Amino acid sequence: MAKPFHVIYEDNHLIVVNKAPGILVQGDATGDIPLLELVKDYIKEKYEKPGEVFLGTVHRLDRPVSGLVVFARTSKGLERMNEIFRKREVQKTYWAVVRRRPPKNQDKLTNWLVKDEAKNFVTAHDMPVPNAQKAELHYRVLGEINKHFLLEVTPITGRPHQIRVQLAAIGCPIRGDLKYGYARANNDGSINLHARRLFFVHPVKKESILCRAALPNDPFWEEFLSLDPEEIGIEHLPFLYE
Repeated sequence: MAKPFHVIYEDNHLIVVNKAPGILVQGDATGDIPLLELVKDYIKEKYEKPGEVFLGTVHRLDRPVSGLVVFARTSKGLERMNEIFRKREVQKTYWAVVRRRPPKNQDKLTNWLVKDEAKNFVTAHDMPVPNAQKAELHYRVLGEINKHFLLEVTPITGRPHQIRVQLAAIGCPIRGDLKYGYARANNDGSINLHARRLFFVHPVKKESILCRAALPNDPFWEEFLSLDPEEIGIEHLPFLYE
């Protein structure tokens, strides 16, 4: 059975993987084996490590989402990567497929999000409300194929379900995302949201790291590869891992 992840970048401090949809990043009440444990097993086997493998979760993706996930292999790497994410010194780019064209070809969305922990559901508000967190993102339309639109989404904040609920709030739920208003589920339970690209400065080596994740092996996703825009600024970045 093929691993549900592909290693994009690794060194002594960090490992970045491309996660398949349907895999938990960290364990939950389902008891399903999470990505964290699968990557630990990979490290243990590859480097023949005795005993417990240290691996810290830097950030998460929702279970039905695919794409790039960063783990830290050392406590120093984890502490420094947490700081990079806290200070928003990481550029995250997602691809999302929606059925309805957004109101504008590109825009900045600002909402205040409230999460119902019991239902694992987030609601978006146009104005501040009690217990809400401010959420911001930029999007732009990259193209249209077969009555679906491919959006490039760059979140400014990192709130739970942020991209899913903010796009749904403008009438553009992500394909397959029943939770936030799409009409039909995808056959495999995934949604068409993919963490496509990550850029940050390595917390120890201080070199630029740019990772790009291949799309899931799915004929629907593959239709959009012809729309891949020029990667703005790539020529100025010394390392690209994909």
